[in-house]
Amino acid sequence: MLQTLKIATSDLEVGMFVSGLDRPWLETPFMMQGFRVESAEDLDEVRNYCQYVFVDFTKSRQKDHPLLRRRLKANGSIPIKDIFPGRPLKPYRTTGEWREESAQAWLVLDSLVDDVNAIFGHILDGGPLNVIRLKKSVDPVVESMTRNPDACIWLARLKQHDQYAYQHSISASIWAVAMGRQLGLPRHDLRSLAVGCMLMDVGKLRVNPELLQSPRPLTEEEAVLMREHVARGLEIVRESGIMNRDVLDIVAHHHERHDGSGYPDGLAGNDIPAFARIAAIVDTYDAVTSNRNHQQAISPSAAIKLLYQGRNIEFQAELVEAFIQAIGVYPAGTIVELSSGEVGVVVSEYRTRRLKPRVAVLLDAAKNRLREPQVLDLHELAESETRELAIARALEPNAYGIDLAELDIPAVTN
Repeated sequence: MLQTLKIATSDLEVGMFVSGLDRPWLETPFMMQGFRVESAEDLDEVRNYCQYVFVDFTKSRQKDHPLLRRRLKANGSIPIKDIFPGRPLKPYRTTGEWREESAQAWLVLDSLVDDVNAIFGHILDGGPLNVIRLKKSVDPVVESMTRNPDACIWLARLKQHDQYAYQHSISASIWAVAMGRQLGLPRHDLRSLAVGCMLMDVGKLRVNPELLQSPRPLTEEEAVLMREHVARGLEIVRESGIMNRDVLDIVAHHHERHDGSGYPDGLAGNDIPAFARIAAIVDTYDAVTSNRNHQQAISPSAAIKLLYQGRNIEFQAELVEAFIQAIGVYPAGTIVELSSGEVGVVVSEYRTRRLKPRVAVLLDAAKNRLREPQVLDLHELAESETRELAIARALEPNAYGIDLAELDIPAVTN
């Protein structure tokens, strides 16, 4: 897995694989998935944009570079394997075609929504957490995500526009599995991430509904009451008999922050359990990309920039980088404007072509609605040189009145 070191670009050499930059990828011409420096010209271009970069030595020609041995500890950059000691990390391969997997994922997520509504509704009525049903409902999602994560990510974006309860728990769970898959965590750990993130806000079921539905920012006194959802969530989970340490860590510590500014215990850095560090990232990402009572959603690319600015402040830098690699700047479900002026929604990505996904065009250049979505593969267009087309910018959710929940799914995916 990743063995990444932060180095000054003056120390960068031909053959090194750059997996992270000191600025958002969108501000540079470099490919989002990373790249190997192949020439002196490449070195000059990197140095023109960046003062330092992150080098992944597992993908570099120099597997055992003196810089890695000499400066890793002093530099403070942590190899991913050291964040998850004792866990066998292994890359996943995408094995399912997007069109086929999206049909399967649709059924899986429909079932998950029903199960989660029933499970959480039972808790709201004073009943216990049905652990067996929750685990059975999560397993098919994990299986789908391991085959091809884009399908579930796409559908999770659609579901955010449906009026069903507990959507944040479901979406955050999907982001967490996508990130765990990127990190190479074993499937049983992906399941723990899914269950833990599904339950991290379960304590809110025992919080005054008026606080949850407040159309304004909470007062300090109200915020203190809201923070009690962590302790109440732990009570619910422990009463259910769940003993999984990773799940408990997520519920207890997903609001802790890297610099110690979080709650409930003010933990910092490595004192925060690793799975809780993942949960903090996906919780924040899903919250800011979803419409809330007192705050409008921002675009996925704006959320990525927000996380990037918070690396090694609120969130561990290496995990932020892994999350960005997992979902890309334009994850499925992102509304985008193309260089032609046309507007569409990203329906799938290429694991190796983050900036050239498939886009379902919904509006023409004059912003008039098309009768049927027109799916364009930006990667194939670029390869064939048929049409010069790129994503110009990501748009806010619901831009131009586009409601993802109203899309004709067969028309978009076929």
